[in-house]
Amino acid sequence: MKIEKTSFNKYVEENVFRTINEYNLINQNEKIMIGVSGGKDSILTLHMLHNYRLKNDMDFEIKAVCIDEGIEGYREEGIKTAKENCKKLDIPLTVYSFKEEWGYPLDDIHDVYKSTCMPCGVYRRYLLNKISDKENCDKIATGHNMDDEIQSFLMTFARNDQNKFPKFTPILDKIHENMTPRIKPLWKLPEKDVGIWCVINDIPIHDEECPYSVTSLRSEVKMFLNDIEEKKKGTKESIFRSFEKTFTIKQEKVRLNTCELCGQPTAKSPCKACEITKEIKSIIIH
Repeated sequence: MKIEKTSFNKYVEENVFRTINEYNLINQNEKIMIGVSGGKDSILTLHMLHNYRLKNDMDFEIKAVCIDEGIEGYREEGIKTAKENCKKLDIPLTVYSFKEEWGYPLDDIHDVYKSTCMPCGVYRRYLLNKISDKENCDKIATGHNMDDEIQSFLMTFARNDQNKFPKFTPILDKIHENMTPRIKPLWKLPEKDVGIWCVINDIPIHDEECPYSVTSLRSEVKMFLNDIEEKKKGTKESIFRSFEKTFTIKQEKVRLNTCELCGQPTAKSPCKACEITKEIKSIIIH
């Protein structure tokens, strides 16, 4: 199927810009930090926020951060493409690593837990918030697309984890003075369209799957949904529309505490990052 570049680019921009406007994701004079891995989703987010600022004549600051988990033979390429795109758009990029923060890369602890994605996710979220708070950012923009949200929703639904339902929204409220709100500009954009945009615009991206992703439940859910979508087109969007209309649970004003070990916001102290760090170091030492 031949795709007309101009009309497709217009569709993608309108989709993302509509989400930004409808949910008031970005305001004048804000400082937005984008988590950039070098993959297609974060790279598209980077370009769309850059375009949104230009085309709407808005005055807000964009910074980028790339988290180096320490996955040899994989993360290096992601950092390279993140730097390439940020340089092209004149957006400052900072790289932070697990090893600098905790003393070990993900490769050294990949077999500590059943799923390597668990400590990786905890550490990535921790660093994104710590860095954005330190640099006084108003919001963190992530590259979560429509498919990501559907996968997360079904995983949460299967676990009956009702506390997480309010997180299925393109913006999260500020619930702690040191907790930077997250925004998801690609919230209503299908993953396949993200990939198409990068290809037809010849945008450099890191398109390899993380070698540890096969250990996650998300990987299985993703394959399951893709298989259903292949058999019946439109299933993913129907699921998305369903939970968008049905699960309108408002975010409760949760009172967060401060971690007694690291000082970061947490529901209970010590925070999850400090908790797993203690577990990991006890295993490494012994």
